[in-house]
Amino acid sequence: MTEIVLLLIRRHSCGTVVAVIQQNMTRAETLAAFADHVRFEDISSEALGRLKHNLLDTIGCAIAALGGEPVRAVREQVREFHSDGKSTLIGGGVAAPHMAAFHNGALVRYVDFMDNYLAKKQSGHPSDTTGAVLAASEYADRSGKDFLLALALSYQVFCVLLDRFPVQQHGYDHTLQLGIAIACGTSKALGLTLAQTTNAIAITASSVQGLVEVRSDYLSQWKGIASAFTGMDALFAAFLAMRGITGPSEVFEGIRGLENVIGEKLDVDWSKMGLDRVLRTSIKPYNAEVHSQCAIEGMLELANVHDLKADTIDAIDLEIFRQANNIIGEGTEAGHKKRVFSKEQADHSIFYLLAVAILDREVTPKQFLPDRIVQADVQQLLQKIEAGRKSNIGMLDSYTNAYPEEVRCKITVRLKTGTELTCEKKDFYGFYSRPMSWDDVVKKFDTLSEPFTDSELRQQIVETVWSLERKELKDLTKLLAQVKAPPI
Repeated sequence: MTEIVLLLIRRHSCGTVVAVIQQNMTRAETLAAFADHVRFEDISSEALGRLKHNLLDTIGCAIAALGGEPVRAVREQVREFHSDGKSTLIGGGVAAPHMAAFHNGALVRYVDFMDNYLAKKQSGHPSDTTGAVLAASEYADRSGKDFLLALALSYQVFCVLLDRFPVQQHGYDHTLQLGIAIACGTSKALGLTLAQTTNAIAITASSVQGLVEVRSDYLSQWKGIASAFTGMDALFAAFLAMRGITGPSEVFEGIRGLENVIGEKLDVDWSKMGLDRVLRTSIKPYNAEVHSQCAIEGMLELANVHDLKADTIDAIDLEIFRQANNIIGEGTEAGHKKRVFSKEQADHSIFYLLAVAILDREVTPKQFLPDRIVQADVQQLLQKIEAGRKSNIGMLDSYTNAYPEEVRCKITVRLKTGTELTCEKKDFYGFYSRPMSWDDVVKKFDTLSEPFTDSELRQQIVETVWSLERKELKDLTKLLAQVKAPPI
């Protein structure tokens, strides 16, 4: 491994860490140097506030998932094989850190209601880093401030990689960037040296990659668990690096490294990075894939203003940007989005989502219960919706060009009377440019966690998250252990 010499480090008033380092450092080493040298003071007050919004939202999503069938299977496996350890399981119990990362990560991801980051060519969920960073931080007996720093770091790395190292168009899932980000965040939480952090990054980047097929075609339950699997493996890699196991430090630029295999260059000057990318994340107001949020908001506005009834509707046309059409509409990567018989397919089908929004006037976890998904009313109405069909007139291209700064859509509802109702949107409440207030994040948290908590526990969790930099992390994990998971 190349010897790393930091010649100069200084901090600007904005909190950015600037380092002049040897030019012969590998990509993994420069990323590790960034992870090694960031400090809590590099998080601006605005970014810290937004990080707490996202953390509370993430915890709410995790608690809401406790009744999910795949999550119960995960919990059963963790309890049978890995019931000893130092890391708390949300809902009670402890496990080895990497297994707690898997369990809690599956909870965070399963309901698909957590935060998101939109890059030009790929999107992902920064909160998917939380389970592993929490487990590592608790194992190392870190403070709340230490945990927030490690979480902010993992958010930063993940979002920057989505921007600057997109892999989806080459067939790889965003869990590739996620694993690298988790390796950075957990290394920080564990207090690894610069060399150890480099090895954690190298081991993870060379070994933990998923295929975008996980989120293409007809979706399986693995869609909601793959990121947790990545978190488990990335944290395990960090522990191996802590014990001296080395990894290929030229994992990015090497002759068989990721850059050459994937065809993208990781050309990032990490020495000039801050910890503010959380400010570009969005929180979902609706329990659905992120690219659907704008359309759902518009559909609900039309349904409520005009008191829409399913039997009065002749057809619905949706014009939307290409990324949304590819993932949840009629694009080539979307798969069979009008064949909706599972939770995983329903929350990634714009047809189901708009139909159920009209019928139920909400899109929450209740709309993804098996009995609701298969009911005739929603199955019939979703067949009347078309997405992207008017793209030939150029509207879709103009929406695509505005993405990700805007998430434009236009909904046209044609009634059987011949009347046409339209609604155009460019963002949604919770989008990074129109962020959700703390009070509304708390309301969402309360609604999601209510089945498994009492009001006193919810209030304690809210207050602890808000003041976490002044508390010990165990103050939060003790509360998460009190959440009442249903029996297996």
